[in-house]
Amino acid sequence: MDKLKGKVALITGGTSGIGAASAELMAKEGADVIVVGRNEERGNSFNRTMKQNGLSVEFFDCDVTNTEDIQRLQQFVNDAYGCLDILMNNAGILLTGTLEEITDEDWDCSYAVNVKATMHMCKRFIGLLQKNYGVIINNASNVGLQHYIKGRSSYMYATSKAAVIQFTRHLARNYAPRVRVNALCPGVTTTNIFTNRDFSRFDDVNLLGRMARPEEIAKAVLFLASDDSSFMTGSILVVDGGESIK
Repeated sequence: MDKLKGKVALITGGTSGIGAASAELMAKEGADVIVVGRNEERGNSFNRTMKQNGLSVEFFDCDVTNTEDIQRLQQFVNDAYGCLDILMNNAGILLTGTLEEITDEDWDCSYAVNVKATMHMCKRFIGLLQKNYGVIINNASNVGLQHYIKGRSSYMYATSKAAVIQFTRHLARNYAPRVRVNALCPGVTTTNIFTNRDFSRFDDVNLLGRMARPEEIAKAVLFLASDDSSFMTGSILVVDGGESIK
């Protein structure tokens, strides 16, 4: 249980769902983990739970669409740890609507959270990551790979996640070999992003006939974060129960 011993990991959207499951697993594997989120109450509660379980997890209140907040976060990481080995850009938002329903505000919000925040986080922390031959994991979603999403009005989500995939590839090419950069493309997962949505409509969406659990996706995150994936960069890891080929 020491695949990440001595490593420092930073996870945005880290207080629930895939982010929280990944934070817990990384900490169990020996990493010092900083989880970032906007919900201070939920973040502090998660932080207390992790510490009660003897895990090194620290919550930092930060809006990743706010560059001043990201600057504060960078200063905190510098002061508290002095290094960074793993950056997981996991914060995301799922807004849907037909072409006729899409508003400029919703479109801009989707790209601000899913794309622009990912860019700013990488820009701020690439220097620290280069020092330690670090790793970047961008949560891109399998929707960013699909040319057609049956029954969904996912223009904003799908196109923003496709942008993350291309951004990942460009980062990998430009910062190898000092930083490995890969994208994770999970399928539908039981997370808060699907709050108030009908889960039953996803039962037939993939070959396994169910949604993924955050803990299952976290295992793929650990693989990308650890030396188990030491010869991978610029890769797109799909973990979607066969949804992409159905």
